Amino acid sequence: MSTLCFTLIQSTLAWEDKAANLKMFEEKIFSLTEKTEIVILPEMFSTGFSMQPRLFAERMDGETVNWMKRISAAKKIILTGSVIIEEEGNYYNRLIWMLPNGTFGTYDKRHLFAYAEEDQHYTRGNRRLIASVKGWKIHLQVCYDLRFPVWSRQQSQEEGLEYDVLIYIANWPERRSTAWKALLQARAIENQCYTIGVNRVGNDGHAVYHSGDSMVIDMLGDVLYHAPDDEAIHTFTLIKTDLDKTREKFPFWKDGDHFAIMP
Repeated sequence: MSTLCFTLIQSTLAWEDKAANLKMFEEKIFSLTEKTEIVILPEMFSTGFSMQPRLFAERMDGETVNWMKRISAAKKIILTGSVIIEEEGNYYNRLIWMLPNGTFGTYDKRHLFAYAEEDQHYTRGNRRLIASVKGWKIHLQVCYDLRFPVWSRQQSQEEGLEYDVLIYIANWPERRSTAWKALLQARAIENQCYTIGVNRVGNDGHAVYHSGDSMVIDMLGDVLYHAPDDEAIHTFTLIKTDLDKTREKFPFWKDGDHFAIMP
């Protein structure tokens, strides 16, 4: 039986205070006592959803990426979350998928939240990231990407589907929490995959409240875990045979439309 163990950390964030956030998350991660393989942090976990990349951006050899390398190696976990990265004069809201051996994958947020002028400060990405762990395929996305189903849509292959788990990390405000919860379930159902959403809680620097509502949802849309309002650390195990049996019993993906996503 192939299993994969995740820990999600739903937390408040110190507004634009990198040192405080890294210290807080380090304490939370090192407090974990039960077995876990992948630890998921929210979007822009070191700063909050800041529109000041000129003040807070780092390079890929900077403090936060090196912090992720150190924590991942020490705890022997895969660690993921997004940070503000500068590269060749451009700023990115970049998800980092850090392995214990120091190698990593990256995904630059595709859909930038124009309502908060994210598109005025950051450069959007143009490629998806699907990671592989123990025979599982994991598709990684960031916050506002959730509203655009084509970007996450399974492109069925002759041998099966592209991925097994869909993860969204976010700073998603409470005032739109109905959409957050409904869309996470929709993404799980339409892609016949486990779906995980990890959000922050508390007020940001603009007094915008975040209710968390981090969730784990199965391939039929049933909610396996939901954490509203409070800080939470939750470890859970997903079972591959359950996913495979459901896909075999309900092979809806075979009837899907063939399409290509353009950069």
